[in-house]
Amino acid sequence: MLPSAAQRLARWLITAVACAYTVITLTHFQNGVAYGLPAAATMVAVLAAHFVNMRAGLRDERPSLHPLPLVFQAVLTYLPDLILPGGGSALAAPLLAGALLVFLPLPWGSALIVLMMLYEGWALWAGPGFAFLTAFYVMTVPTTGAMTYALVRLTRVTAELQEARAELADAAVLKERLRISRDLHDGLGRSLTAIALKGDLAGRLIERDPASARTEVGELVQVAREAAQDVRQVARGYRAMSLSGEVDRAVALLESSGVSVQAHLAHAALPGRSEQALAWGVREGVTNVLRHSRATTCTITTSVHEGTARLEIANDGAEPPGPGAAGGGLVPATEPGAGASAGTGTAGGATGAGGGLTGAGGGLTGLAERAAQAGGTCTAAPTDGGFVLAMEVSA
Repeated sequence: MLPSAAQRLARWLITAVACAYTVITLTHFQNGVAYGLPAAATMVAVLAAHFVNMRAGLRDERPSLHPLPLVFQAVLTYLPDLILPGGGSALAAPLLAGALLVFLPLPWGSALIVLMMLYEGWALWAGPGFAFLTAFYVMTVPTTGAMTYALVRLTRVTAELQEARAELADAAVLKERLRISRDLHDGLGRSLTAIALKGDLAGRLIERDPASARTEVGELVQVAREAAQDVRQVARGYRAMSLSGEVDRAVALLESSGVSVQAHLAHAALPGRSEQALAWGVREGVTNVLRHSRATTCTITTSVHEGTARLEIANDGAEPPGPGAAGGGLVPATEPGAGASAGTGTAGGATGAGGGLTGAGGGLTGLAERAAQAGGTCTAAPTDGGFVLAMEVSA
């Protein structure tokens, strides 16, 4: 992975500060080569150890053989105080302070920096006349250490933000894929079912009643056009739906398929998300009535009570459960959209974690997700010879 701008900035600043302290060390040559050479050599060694530690720190790693490089840097920092008459730790201590804050827990590193400041104040004290100079060198320890720590933290936080951004992008892509999958299933399921039914009916009527067959073919073409429009809306991400309009289309489709329908809608304004969730419920429920039941009657009812809007779609066409039924005589769903009749089974009216339907197919799972987004739930359960799909959302 290429270094980020924050990482490059941190490297340059840390290198510049370290080189500045190294240049100041060259002033020891004013006291002679025998004094300046050991001081410069020691400072170069400190610089090398510091770079090893900071290189690992900027990568959010620990250097090889940790904590030996940190101990090595500490030893080299205070070694000049033992071999040089005037000492030399004052120029290397600020670099060590940064390394301590980066690699040690913050309370421990802070405590050690306080001890370093006390030591430098004692070692550099040369009387009141040099108090300002002593204070300057003492304060370079926490300020340089804090700057180094802040730069390393900036680099790490920037890397974490980049990872979070990539994860959010992946999540957005996945969410969009799920939306398209759900909308295609819920939106095209009804249209394709209607096309199949009307095509089959037209085929049966074409010889004995050509006029009715032509009518069915015309309606089939209209449904196909609506399906094409649905696909375009899914691609654009715009799926505005009206509950009353969806109920009207459902009634027309069911009646044309020979199912007697009664619709009882509560006249109440609903939030956009809630109304669309119920509209999707009508579409999915009616699709499943046509595909997975032998219904002769179907009732679509909405009601509003105490801030909750409820949709119920009941039919009398539940098929008897098969031998694999479980949990109250229900057969686990085996295909997307199954579950609007006992013939394919549902969750038995129980909602699973996160508002999903236990054992439900893709259609009911999608409805549960839509209901949850609208602050509600979706249940499906068999009745005596029938089946009820119910959705509740916030009103």
